[in-house]
Amino acid sequence: MLVDYRQIITIEPGKRGGKPCVRGMRITVGDVLGWLAAGMSRDEIKSDFPEITDEDISAALAFENPSS
Repeated sequence: MLVDYRQIITIEPGKRGGKPCVRGMRITVGDVLGWLAAGMSRDEIKSDFPEITDEDISAALAFENPSS
């Protein structure tokens, strides 16, 4: 699924030290990538954090690697 991360990933200087966040929440791109790297599935992430969607996870991946 192609996702335009620019519509989902936000950067606010006063939130989480200016790190890129998902839809203005306090969940960072790094959080999402860390969970995936630790072996969590998309379904596990969504179960633990119901506010996160598949599109949010795809946007975090796209933000980390915008050329793909």
